[in-house]
Amino acid sequence: MKTTFAATAAVIALLQAGAAQAQDTIRIGVTQPLTGAVAASGTYITNGARIAEAMINERGGVLGKSIELVIEDNKSNPKEAVTTAEKLILRDKVPVLIGAWSSTFTLAIMPKLMEYKVPMVVETSSSGKITTAGNPWVFRIAPTSAMEAKAFADKLDRFDPPITKVDFLSVNNDFGLGATQAFRKELEARGIKAGVVETMTPEATDLSAQLTRIRQSGGDTVIVTSGVEQITLAVKQAAEQGLKARLLSTGGSFPGELMQPNAPGNGSYHLLFFPPWFPENATHPDVAEAFVNAWKARGYEFAGLTEGFRGYDAVLTVADAITRAGKAEPEAIRAALWETGVKGVNGDIAFVKEGPEGQESGQNIPNVYVVHLKDGQVSMP
Repeated sequence: MKTTFAATAAVIALLQAGAAQAQDTIRIGVTQPLTGAVAASGTYITNGARIAEAMINERGGVLGKSIELVIEDNKSNPKEAVTTAEKLILRDKVPVLIGAWSSTFTLAIMPKLMEYKVPMVVETSSSGKITTAGNPWVFRIAPTSAMEAKAFADKLDRFDPPITKVDFLSVNNDFGLGATQAFRKELEARGIKAGVVETMTPEATDLSAQLTRIRQSGGDTVIVTSGVEQITLAVKQAAEQGLKARLLSTGGSFPGELMQPNAPGNGSYHLLFFPPWFPENATHPDVAEAFVNAWKARGYEFAGLTEGFRGYDAVLTVADAITRAGKAEPEAIRAALWETGVKGVNGDIAFVKEGPEGQESGQNIPNVYVVHLKDGQVSMP
Protein backbone atom coordinates (compact mmCIF):
# COMPACT_ATOMS: atom_id res chain seq x y z
CA MET A 1 0.00 0.00 0.00
CA LYS A 2 2.85 2.37 0.80
CA THR A 3 4.25 1.71 -2.66
CA THR A 4 0.87 2.58 -4.19
CA PHE A 5 0.65 5.81 -2.21
CA ALA A 6 4.23 6.67 -3.18
CA ALA A 7 3.52 6.02 -6.85
CA THR A 8 0.36 8.11 -6.69
CA ALA A 9 2.24 10.93 -5.03
CA ALA A 10 4.88 10.77 -7.73
CA VAL A 11 2.23 11.00 -10.47
CA ILE A 12 0.60 13.95 -8.75
CA ALA A 13 3.97 15.66 -8.45
CA LEU A 14 4.61 15.15 -12.16
CA LEU A 15 1.21 16.53 -13.05
CA GLN A 16 1.74 19.53 -10.82
CA ALA A 17 5.15 20.11 -12.34
CA GLY A 18 3.65 19.90 -15.82
CA ALA A 19 0.91 22.34 -14.87
CA ALA A 20 3.46 24.73 -13.40
CA GLN A 21 5.57 24.50 -16.54
CA ALA A 22 2.51 25.21 -18.69
CA GLN A 23 1.79 28.30 -16.59
CA ASP A 24 5.38 29.49 -16.96
CA THR A 25 5.37 29.21 -20.75
CA ILE A 26 3.05 30.08 -23.60
CA ARG A 27 2.62 27.08 -25.84
CA ILE A 28 2.32 27.34 -29.61
CA GLY A 29 1.32 24.25 -31.57
CA VAL A 30 3.19 23.39 -34.77
CA THR A 31 2.18 20.62 -37.20
CA GLN A 32 4.62 19.96 -40.06
CA PRO A 33 5.68 17.03 -42.25
CA LEU A 34 8.89 15.87 -40.57
CA THR A 35 8.78 12.43 -42.20
CA GLY A 36 7.28 11.19 -45.44
CA ALA A 37 7.23 12.56 -48.98
CA VAL A 38 7.72 16.26 -48.16
CA ALA A 39 9.78 15.93 -44.98
CA ALA A 40 12.56 18.21 -46.18
CA SER A 41 10.24 21.20 -46.43
CA GLY A 42 8.60 20.55 -43.08
CA THR A 43 12.00 20.25 -41.43
CA TYR A 44 13.16 23.55 -42.92
CA ILE A 45 10.05 25.31 -41.64
CA THR A 46 10.37 23.78 -38.19
CA ASN A 47 14.00 24.89 -38.00
CA GLY A 48 12.96 28.44 -38.88
CA ALA A 49 10.29 28.35 -36.19
CA ARG A 50 12.83 27.21 -33.60
CA ILE A 51 15.09 30.13 -34.47
CA ALA A 52 12.22 32.57 -33.88
CA GLU A 53 11.38 30.82 -30.60
CA ALA A 54 14.96 31.22 -29.37
CA MET A 55 15.22 34.86 -30.45
CA ILE A 56 11.93 35.84 -28.85
CA ASN A 57 12.83 34.12 -25.59
CA GLU A 58 16.27 35.76 -25.55
CA ARG A 59 14.46 39.11 -25.72
CA GLY A 60 12.23 38.31 -22.75
CA GLY A 61 9.52 36.19 -24.31
CA VAL A 62 5.88 37.25 -24.64
CA LEU A 63 3.85 38.80 -21.83
CA GLY A 64 6.73 38.07 -19.46
CA LYS A 65 6.76 34.36 -20.30
CA SER A 66 8.85 32.17 -22.56
CA ILE A 67 7.15 30.74 -25.61
CA GLU A 68 7.34 26.99 -26.14
CA LEU A 69 6.82 25.35 -29.51
CA VAL A 70 5.00 22.03 -29.25
CA ILE A 71 5.89 20.32 -32.52
CA GLU A 72 4.05 17.38 -34.07
CA ASP A 73 4.96 15.39 -37.18
CA ASN A 74 2.01 15.09 -39.57
CA LYS A 75 3.99 12.51 -41.56
CA SER A 76 3.11 14.09 -44.93
CA ASN A 77 -0.40 12.68 -44.53
CA PRO A 78 -3.74 14.54 -44.21
CA LYS A 79 -5.20 12.06 -41.69
CA GLU A 80 -2.11 12.41 -39.53
CA ALA A 81 -2.40 16.19 -39.87
CA VAL A 82 -5.86 16.04 -38.29
CA THR A 83 -4.58 13.75 -35.53
CA THR A 84 -1.72 16.11 -34.72
CA ALA A 85 -4.02 19.12 -34.61
CA GLU A 86 -6.35 17.37 -32.16
CA LYS A 87 -3.41 16.28 -29.99
CA LEU A 88 -2.08 19.81 -29.85
CA ILE A 89 -5.47 21.33 -29.03
CA LEU A 90 -6.88 18.70 -26.64
CA ARG A 91 -3.77 17.21 -25.03
CA ASP A 92 -1.36 20.13 -25.08
CA LYS A 93 -3.99 22.86 -24.71
CA VAL A 94 -2.30 25.16 -27.21
CA PRO A 95 -4.29 28.36 -27.89
CA VAL A 96 -2.99 28.73 -31.46
CA LEU A 97 -1.52 26.55 -34.22
CA ILE A 98 0.96 26.95 -37.06
CA GLY A 99 0.65 24.58 -40.01
CA ALA A 100 0.52 22.48 -42.01
CA TRP A 101 2.66 22.88 -45.19
CA SER A 102 0.50 21.14 -47.82
CA SER A 103 -2.87 22.57 -48.83
CA THR A 104 -4.32 19.07 -48.49
CA PHE A 105 -3.10 18.84 -44.88
CA THR A 106 -4.38 22.31 -44.02
CA LEU A 107 -7.79 21.74 -45.61
CA ALA A 108 -8.12 18.52 -43.61
CA ILE A 109 -7.40 20.36 -40.35
CA MET A 110 -9.70 23.31 -40.97
CA PRO A 111 -12.95 21.70 -39.70
CA LYS A 112 -11.20 21.02 -36.39
CA LEU A 113 -10.32 24.70 -36.07
CA MET A 114 -14.02 25.49 -36.38
CA GLU A 115 -15.00 22.71 -33.97
CA TYR A 116 -12.56 23.69 -31.23
CA LYS A 117 -12.41 27.41 -32.04
CA VAL A 118 -8.63 27.65 -32.23
CA PRO A 119 -6.85 29.91 -34.76
CA MET A 120 -4.13 28.69 -37.11
CA VAL A 121 -1.48 30.70 -38.92
CA VAL A 122 -0.98 28.98 -42.29
CA GLU A 123 2.65 29.37 -43.28
CA THR A 124 2.78 27.63 -46.68
CA SER A 125 -0.43 26.17 -48.17
CA SER A 126 -1.51 27.94 -51.37
CA SER A 127 -4.93 26.56 -52.32
CA GLY A 128 -7.45 29.36 -52.79
CA LYS A 129 -10.06 27.26 -50.96
CA ILE A 130 -8.25 27.75 -47.67
CA THR A 131 -9.26 31.41 -47.35
CA THR A 132 -12.53 31.33 -49.31
CA ALA A 133 -14.20 28.45 -47.47
CA GLY A 134 -15.65 30.60 -44.70
CA ASN A 135 -13.35 29.66 -41.81
CA PRO A 136 -12.70 32.65 -39.51
CA TRP A 137 -9.98 30.78 -37.61
CA VAL A 138 -7.57 30.71 -40.58
CA PHE A 139 -4.86 33.35 -41.17
CA ARG A 140 -2.49 32.69 -44.06
CA ILE A 141 0.85 34.47 -44.43
CA ALA A 142 1.77 32.63 -47.67
CA PRO A 143 0.48 33.68 -51.10
CA THR A 144 -2.34 31.86 -52.85
CA SER A 145 -1.53 30.16 -56.15
CA ALA A 146 -3.48 32.92 -57.91
CA MET A 147 -1.28 35.58 -56.26
CA GLU A 148 1.85 33.69 -57.23
CA ALA A 149 0.64 33.23 -60.81
CA LYS A 150 -0.09 36.93 -61.21
CA ALA A 151 3.29 37.89 -59.75
CA PHE A 152 4.98 35.54 -62.21
CA ALA A 153 2.96 36.83 -65.15
CA ASP A 154 4.00 40.37 -64.29
CA LYS A 155 7.62 39.26 -64.72
CA LEU A 156 7.23 37.63 -68.16
CA ASP A 157 9.30 40.32 -69.88
CA ARG A 158 12.37 39.10 -67.96
CA PHE A 159 12.52 35.87 -69.96
CA ASP A 160 14.55 35.64 -73.15
CA PRO A 161 13.60 33.91 -75.36
CA PRO A 162 10.02 34.77 -74.44
CA ILE A 163 7.57 32.26 -73.03
CA THR A 164 5.01 31.27 -75.68
CA LYS A 165 3.79 27.78 -74.68
CA VAL A 166 3.73 26.24 -71.21
CA ASP A 167 3.34 22.62 -70.14
CA PHE A 168 2.63 21.59 -66.55
CA LEU A 169 3.99 18.90 -64.22
CA SER A 170 2.14 18.91 -60.91
CA VAL A 171 1.75 16.79 -57.82
CA ASN A 172 -1.75 15.33 -57.82
CA ASN A 173 -3.26 17.08 -54.80
CA ASP A 174 -4.85 20.42 -53.87
CA PHE A 175 -1.48 22.18 -53.98
CA GLY A 176 -0.44 20.98 -57.42
CA LEU A 177 -3.80 21.01 -59.15
CA GLY A 178 -4.69 24.41 -57.70
CA ALA A 179 -1.41 25.91 -58.88
CA THR A 180 -1.79 24.46 -62.37
CA GLN A 181 -5.28 25.91 -62.68
CA ALA A 182 -4.19 29.34 -61.43
CA PHE A 183 -1.09 29.57 -63.62
CA ARG A 184 -2.88 28.29 -66.69
CA LYS A 185 -5.68 30.83 -66.29
CA GLU A 186 -3.29 33.74 -65.73
CA LEU A 187 -0.94 32.85 -68.58
CA GLU A 188 -3.69 32.16 -71.11
CA ALA A 189 -5.11 35.59 -70.29
CA ARG A 190 -1.70 36.98 -71.29
CA GLY A 191 -1.81 35.20 -74.66
CA ILE A 192 0.43 32.26 -73.73
CA LYS A 193 -0.63 28.85 -74.99
CA ALA A 194 -1.14 26.00 -72.50
CA GLY A 195 0.06 22.54 -73.49
CA VAL A 196 -0.24 19.26 -71.61
CA VAL A 197 -0.91 18.84 -67.90
CA GLU A 198 0.92 15.90 -66.33
CA THR A 199 0.44 14.81 -62.72
CA MET A 200 2.40 12.66 -60.26
CA THR A 201 1.67 11.17 -56.87
CA PRO A 202 3.52 12.81 -53.96
CA GLU A 203 5.76 9.78 -53.50
CA ALA A 204 6.58 9.20 -57.19
CA THR A 205 10.27 8.99 -58.07
CA ASP A 206 10.11 7.96 -61.75
CA LEU A 207 8.79 10.87 -63.82
CA SER A 208 9.97 9.55 -67.19
CA ALA A 209 6.51 8.92 -68.64
CA GLN A 210 5.28 12.39 -67.73
CA LEU A 211 8.42 14.07 -69.06
CA THR A 212 8.20 12.12 -72.32
CA ARG A 213 4.69 13.44 -72.96
CA ILE A 214 5.84 16.95 -72.03
CA ARG A 215 8.75 16.73 -74.46
CA GLN A 216 6.34 15.61 -77.21
CA SER A 217 4.12 18.63 -76.48
CA GLY A 218 6.92 20.94 -77.58
CA GLY A 219 6.42 23.80 -75.16
CA ASP A 220 9.26 26.18 -74.33
CA THR A 221 8.57 26.20 -70.57
CA VAL A 222 7.52 23.57 -68.02
CA ILE A 223 5.94 24.75 -64.78
CA VAL A 224 6.61 22.26 -61.99
CA THR A 225 4.61 22.27 -58.76
CA SER A 226 5.57 19.92 -55.94
CA GLY A 227 7.83 19.63 -52.90
CA VAL A 228 11.57 20.16 -53.15
CA GLU A 229 12.21 16.42 -53.49
CA GLN A 230 10.19 16.08 -56.71
CA ILE A 231 11.36 19.42 -58.08
CA THR A 232 14.92 18.12 -57.82
CA LEU A 233 13.94 14.86 -59.52
CA ALA A 234 12.16 16.72 -62.31
CA VAL A 235 15.22 18.82 -63.13
CA LYS A 236 17.53 15.79 -63.07
CA GLN A 237 15.28 13.53 -65.13
CA ALA A 238 14.42 16.26 -67.64
CA ALA A 239 18.16 16.63 -68.27
CA GLU A 240 18.51 12.87 -68.72
CA GLN A 241 15.76 12.95 -71.35
CA GLY A 242 17.31 15.88 -73.16
CA LEU A 243 14.33 18.15 -72.52
CA LYS A 244 15.26 21.59 -73.86
CA ALA A 245 12.38 23.57 -72.35
CA ARG A 246 13.14 25.81 -69.36
CA LEU A 247 11.85 24.45 -66.05
CA LEU A 248 10.23 26.78 -63.55
CA SER A 249 9.08 25.64 -60.11
CA THR A 250 6.30 27.24 -58.09
CA GLY A 251 5.50 27.24 -54.39
CA GLY A 252 8.71 28.60 -52.89
CA SER A 253 10.78 25.40 -52.71
CA PHE A 254 14.36 25.38 -53.99
CA PRO A 255 16.46 22.37 -55.12
CA GLY A 256 19.60 23.10 -53.14
CA GLU A 257 21.04 19.73 -54.12
CA LEU A 258 21.55 21.17 -57.61
CA MET A 259 23.76 24.05 -56.49
CA GLN A 260 26.83 22.53 -58.10
CA PRO A 261 28.82 23.64 -61.17
CA ASN A 262 28.25 20.26 -62.82
CA ALA A 263 24.58 19.94 -61.87
CA PRO A 264 22.35 18.42 -64.57
CA GLY A 265 20.08 20.51 -66.75
CA ASN A 266 20.38 23.72 -68.70
CA GLY A 267 19.44 25.92 -65.78
CA SER A 268 16.15 26.18 -63.90
CA TYR A 269 13.96 28.99 -62.60
CA HIS A 270 12.23 29.07 -59.23
CA LEU A 271 9.51 31.24 -57.74
CA LEU A 272 10.50 32.01 -54.16
CA PHE A 273 9.15 34.13 -51.35
CA PHE A 274 12.59 34.77 -49.91
CA PRO A 275 15.85 34.57 -51.92
CA PRO A 276 18.46 34.23 -49.15
CA TRP A 277 21.38 35.00 -51.48
CA PHE A 278 20.11 38.58 -51.62
CA PRO A 279 18.85 39.55 -48.13
CA GLU A 280 19.62 43.18 -48.98
CA ASN A 281 16.72 43.06 -51.47
CA ALA A 282 14.20 42.19 -48.75
CA THR A 283 11.65 44.75 -47.60
CA HIS A 284 13.34 44.70 -44.19
CA PRO A 285 17.01 43.81 -44.83
CA ASP A 286 17.89 43.89 -41.13
CA VAL A 287 15.23 41.27 -40.34
CA ALA A 288 16.28 39.09 -43.28
CA GLU A 289 19.98 39.29 -42.46
CA ALA A 290 19.41 38.47 -38.78
CA PHE A 291 17.48 35.37 -39.81
CA VAL A 292 20.11 34.28 -42.34
CA ASN A 293 22.89 34.75 -39.78
CA ALA A 294 21.03 32.74 -37.13
CA TRP A 295 20.36 29.96 -39.64
CA LYS A 296 24.03 29.80 -40.64
CA ALA A 297 25.10 29.81 -36.99
CA ARG A 298 23.11 26.62 -36.43
CA GLY A 299 24.73 24.93 -39.39
CA TYR A 300 21.49 24.34 -41.28
CA GLU A 301 21.52 23.71 -45.03
CA PHE A 302 21.68 27.12 -46.75
CA ALA A 303 19.11 26.31 -49.44
CA GLY A 304 16.58 25.50 -46.70
CA LEU A 305 16.37 29.23 -45.95
CA THR A 306 14.00 29.58 -48.90
CA GLU A 307 11.37 27.73 -46.86
CA GLY A 308 12.68 28.00 -43.32
CA PHE A 309 11.73 31.68 -43.18
CA ARG A 310 8.06 30.62 -43.26
CA GLY A 311 8.31 29.07 -39.81
CA TYR A 312 10.23 32.10 -38.56
CA ASP A 313 7.67 34.59 -39.86
CA ALA A 314 4.79 32.46 -38.59
CA VAL A 315 6.14 32.45 -35.02
CA LEU A 316 6.74 36.21 -35.19
CA THR A 317 3.12 36.62 -36.31
CA VAL A 318 1.74 34.49 -33.49
CA ALA A 319 3.90 36.23 -30.89
CA ASP A 320 2.71 39.61 -32.14
CA ALA A 321 -0.93 38.52 -31.85
CA ILE A 322 -0.51 37.16 -28.32
CA THR A 323 1.18 40.40 -27.28
CA ARG A 324 -1.64 42.46 -28.77
CA ALA A 325 -4.25 40.19 -27.17
CA GLY A 326 -2.65 40.52 -23.73
CA LYS A 327 -3.40 36.86 -23.05
CA ALA A 328 -2.85 33.46 -24.62
CA GLU A 329 -6.46 32.54 -25.28
CA PRO A 330 -7.79 31.37 -28.68
CA GLU A 331 -10.53 33.94 -29.24
CA ALA A 332 -8.36 36.81 -28.06
CA ILE A 333 -5.54 35.71 -30.35
CA ARG A 334 -7.94 35.37 -33.30
CA ALA A 335 -9.22 38.89 -32.77
CA ALA A 336 -5.68 40.25 -32.38
CA LEU A 337 -4.50 38.63 -35.62
CA TRP A 338 -6.68 41.13 -37.50
CA GLU A 339 -4.48 43.87 -36.04
CA THR A 340 -1.22 42.17 -37.03
CA GLY A 341 1.67 44.41 -38.03
CA VAL A 342 4.85 42.38 -38.32
CA LYS A 343 8.14 43.09 -40.09
CA GLY A 344 8.93 39.64 -41.43
CA VAL A 345 11.60 38.11 -43.59
CA ASN A 346 9.20 38.11 -46.55
CA GLY A 347 8.08 41.66 -45.83
CA ASP A 348 5.24 43.38 -44.01
CA ILE A 349 2.70 40.93 -42.60
CA ALA A 350 -0.90 42.07 -42.19
CA PHE A 351 -4.22 40.43 -43.01
CA VAL A 352 -7.02 41.36 -45.37
CA LYS A 353 -10.38 39.63 -45.37
CA GLU A 354 -11.23 36.83 -47.80
CA GLY A 355 -14.30 34.61 -47.91
CA PRO A 356 -18.01 34.91 -47.08
CA GLU A 357 -19.08 38.01 -45.17
CA GLY A 358 -19.03 37.41 -41.44
CA GLN A 359 -16.90 34.27 -41.81
CA GLU A 360 -13.81 35.75 -43.44
CA SER A 361 -10.35 34.25 -43.22
CA GLY A 362 -7.22 36.39 -43.06
CA GLN A 363 -4.90 36.60 -46.07
CA ASN A 364 -1.52 38.28 -46.17
CA ILE A 365 -0.18 39.77 -49.44
CA PRO A 366 3.42 38.50 -49.62
CA ASN A 367 6.31 39.30 -51.92
CA VAL A 368 7.19 36.90 -54.76
CA TYR A 369 10.62 36.63 -56.39
CA VAL A 370 12.04 34.66 -59.34
CA VAL A 371 15.58 33.28 -59.30
CA HIS A 372 17.67 31.47 -61.91
CA LEU A 373 19.88 28.52 -60.96
CA LYS A 374 22.62 27.68 -63.48
CA ASP A 375 26.06 26.11 -63.06
CA GLY A 376 25.75 26.27 -59.28
CA GLN A 377 25.08 30.02 -59.28
CA VAL A 378 21.86 31.83 -58.38
CA SER A 379 20.84 35.11 -59.97
CA MET A 380 17.72 37.25 -60.14
CA PRO A 381 16.65 37.86 -63.76
